[in-house]
Amino acid sequence: MKTDQHIHTPYCPHGSADPFERYIEQAIKQGFRVISFTEHAPLPPSFIDPTPDQDSGMKLEHLEGYIHTIQQLKASFKQDIRINVGFEVDFIEGFEEETKTFLDTYGPEIDDSILSVHFLKNNQTYYCMDYSSDVFSEMINVFGGVENVYKAYYDTVYKSILSSLGAHKPKRIGHMTLVHKFQKAFPCQKEFSYETNRILDLIQEQKMQLDYNGAGLYKPLCEEPYPTDAVVKEAKKRNIPLIYGSDAHTAKDVGQGYSRLEPML
Repeated sequence: MKTDQHIHTPYCPHGSADPFERYIEQAIKQGFRVISFTEHAPLPPSFIDPTPDQDSGMKLEHLEGYIHTIQQLKASFKQDIRINVGFEVDFIEGFEEETKTFLDTYGPEIDDSILSVHFLKNNQTYYCMDYSSDVFSEMINVFGGVENVYKAYYDTVYKSILSSLGAHKPKRIGHMTLVHKFQKAFPCQKEFSYETNRILDLIQEQKMQLDYNGAGLYKPLCEEPYPTDAVVKEAKKRNIPLIYGSDAHTAKDVGQGYSRLEPML
């Protein structure tokens, strides 16, 4: 069954104002039978978003409206497509309890969810790793080299899988090789197969899934899916389910990269 299970919405503060209906129409047009709206969940209340506009997650006051809107759309389009209410939940080291509280509260209303790492901690400072090439360049200096940024990212992904986030913890790990987003500007000479295989072993052990994300193909400094082909091959060896996601932040991006990724699904 053709599914796109990583789609953002007009509730995304750094996305587009395209209405839900336009995303849904694009999905139907391309033959998708199931879609998941996985908006960036509100960040933990005590976490200070390091991005300039503090727009990494949905505002908490919009959350009920988001869920209600999708519930209505489910009913309106039920003859044409199955629509899931979902969230992309940030794993932020040190804020696990607040994340668990959010999931305990809203988990019963969630059909689908993704656990992603965007923020990396260095000493007591957090950086949004995928925000821009300028921020990534700053992180290279702060962390002491591009290899150290990669190591910190993969270590944090590993911690996210082990984290105790309660009964409604997401079962799918988002864009596992997101750290490659700016690789053409900041090449990494070290191979991280030990780290990625260690993550895959843990995902297999925990019976989790991988977000197979087409967005990286269209990032000019990346031009590859998340995760990479090599990581996907290792995931297949372990029979880890790969769940396609366009990571669309505009309606026209629904289904992006699907034809390239489909042979591995």
